[in-house]
Amino acid sequence: MSGPQPYRAMAHNNAWANHRLLSACAALPQEAFTAPRVGFFPTLRATLNHILVIDRFYLDAMEGGTLGPAAWADPEPCGTVEALRDAQAAVDRRLIAVVAGLDAAGLARAVSVHRGSRVQRERMDRLLLHLFQHQVHHRGQAHAMLSGTDVAPPQLDEFFATEEAGLRAGEFADLGWTEETVWGGG
Repeated sequence: MSGPQPYRAMAHNNAWANHRLLSACAALPQEAFTAPRVGFFPTLRATLNHILVIDRFYLDAMEGGTLGPAAWADPEPCGTVEALRDAQAAVDRRLIAVVAGLDAAGLARAVSVHRGSRVQRERMDRLLLHLFQHQVHHRGQAHAMLSGTDVAPPQLDEFFATEEAGLRAGEFADLGWTEETVWGGG
């Protein structure tokens, strides 16, 4: 697997992991979602909103925008799991669309990341890897926080590695995907 295909798979896996984690969080009462917890951010709501806000920041840059630091003017734009799940799913669909349109030249192109006082130029492939790592890092923190609640944390690290398509079929249907959507013809 080479070229843009690994990035396409990562974008889908990213959306799938967000879907799983936010679906689990939907079983929490609002008080548990906003309760203080041990982590870099003090609550599940703050941690999951941080993922959303930073996704918006980097995705805007990947799409050629100039949003920059205005992206985090409101660090918790979504007060409920339901609002966050909808907003994150929309951003995940945008990321999948950006990656779906990439070829080798698109992966190597420079992206302008507006950082307020300066504009950082970064290759698309490197920016994507950074974004995926950021997601994994903070989803892991949220996963650990969720383990301190009455809701069991979902499996997040399968990366479509098993042949248990039946277990994924419902989630893939929820997301509008098939195995072909994720992996293409190969």
